[in-house]
Amino acid sequence: MNQYAAMSTTPTAPIICDLRSDTVTRPDAAMRKAMADAEVGDDVFGDDPTVHRLEATLAERLGKDAGVFLASGTQSNFVGLLAHCSRGEEIVTGRPYHIHRYEAKGASVLGGIAFEPLDPVADGALEADAIAAAVKEDDPHMPVTRLLGLENTHNGIAIPLTRLGEAVQAGRDTGLAVHLDGARYFNAIAALNCPEQALADMFDSVSICLSKGLGAPIGSVLLGPADLVARARRWRKMLGGGMRQAGVLAAAGLHALDHNTARLTEDHARAATLADALRPFGDVQHATNMIFFTPPGGVTEALPQHMATHGVQLTGSTGTTRLVLHKDVTDEGLQAAITGFRSFFGG
Repeated sequence: MNQYAAMSTTPTAPIICDLRSDTVTRPDAAMRKAMADAEVGDDVFGDDPTVHRLEATLAERLGKDAGVFLASGTQSNFVGLLAHCSRGEEIVTGRPYHIHRYEAKGASVLGGIAFEPLDPVADGALEADAIAAAVKEDDPHMPVTRLLGLENTHNGIAIPLTRLGEAVQAGRDTGLAVHLDGARYFNAIAALNCPEQALADMFDSVSICLSKGLGAPIGSVLLGPADLVARARRWRKMLGGGMRQAGVLAAAGLHALDHNTARLTEDHARAATLADALRPFGDVQHATNMIFFTPPGGVTEALPQHMATHGVQLTGSTGTTRLVLHKDVTDEGLQAAITGFRSFFGG
């Protein structure tokens, strides 16, 4: 299944429930006011106080030395990998993980970094013995294995800290640094019911996305040791990622951190309700705010077209449809989705 294939369908009724992704969230009135009121400066010159506050706030919350604000999760992961690895070095990661599958191999194309992809097991984790076996010997015929890249959540699955710890320890035992793609970091924290810092403590660097379930319109923050963040900031500039009066965007991120992390459990609860409603009609895989739904015979274009008549927007026909709950899905929207699915499948 291509995660991003046929991401939209032509709506036939006003959309009241968009289940394509949690990236479709829009800043609410309070967030927009925070953006409008933000104190700003030229961040490339280091003059934007709101950007400074966002970077420092998230670094303090997750127990890291420093942070750097970036335009996207892909950019945040990319500069993180570049800050860890030199050309000709290698990252061990999961074959379906975002940094390997959905970031256009930018680390290889632009950074000269090789990938050694491994297959996760059912809970989304990489096995310690597979990680150890993937690390190359000191041999000029082979790339230097430098970094282990993990993610949490993975396809919505919040990987337990004990399982991540086994993978992280295997990396450290073989001399690797460890990076976490935390695109939905706070979904993992909510599902695992652990302190925010407990997950970040395991990793050298962490990428946190603000524009998914947290509801900001743009932005991610890369966190880690001060020297690594300084290298990442230099890479950000080389990649054209330096922003000027970015405080209007950072203010949205600060508002999201203050107001939209604790409420993620609401998205998880709505996803569980929708998953239960779908089970009579096909295979349902559910974790945190995500559902992967495969009816007998697979999803065809008729399903998203039918759901659009109920004001519900899905991804297009791919056999399996990914449904993502988020802060802009209300109880009314959830009920519209359940009604639409039931009327389509005759339930």
